[in-house]
Amino acid sequence: MKTIFISAFLLLAVTSFAQKKQSLFNGKDLKGWTIFVGDTSLTPDKFFYVKDGVIETVGVPAGYLRTKKEYSNYRLHVEWRYPEKPVNSGIMLHVTGPDKIWVSHYQANLKHLSVGDFVVHGVGEKATISGKEYVSTGKDKPAVPKMNPSNEKPDGEWNSYDIVCQGNIIEIKVNGILQNSAANCSLTKGAIALQAEGCKIQFRNIWIEKIK
Repeated sequence: MKTIFISAFLLLAVTSFAQKKQSLFNGKDLKGWTIFVGDTSLTPDKFFYVKDGVIETVGVPAGYLRTKKEYSNYRLHVEWRYPEKPVNSGIMLHVTGPDKIWVSHYQANLKHLSVGDFVVHGVGEKATISGKEYVSTGKDKPAVPKMNPSNEKPDGEWNSYDIVCQGNIIEIKVNGILQNSAANCSLTKGAIALQAEGCKIQFRNIWIEKIK
């Protein structure tokens, strides 16, 4: 009887966790997402698309793929890799305002050898890191270096970002290691976006979990 009770409890716990997690990518198409590309002559579905069960972008020109919904207070998991030469990209958080190339947001950087850097982007947006306030202006978009040495995997291998956005705090982990923590963020909700900025990059296993 005791064994049956424990098994039932574990099943309930697993089921509850599964219900909290929400996949943002179904592995088939870009349902729930919208594409923004600065060059209007480029067909959006040639810019971001699904290939072999993963999201891929050619990376040029600059733009992004963002969720149609806005989110706040969540855990986000994203896996990525550069199938060719690694250059630059980013995970955009709390994307706010009309779509444009340099829309207001915070960014978990994906620039090669700078993964884990935290970028404050927008006019007047703020964040405090290690006791120092960083303010984004029209000319200056502060990129705060990661806490620890680079722990990116070799070119072509899959990496993971695990990000917690709770209230005005954002914490980002790269391959399980905490690399940055920001407080007093002026943006606390918005869309989530995958950036195209310079090269081909792929994304998979994107899920979000609501937290209080």
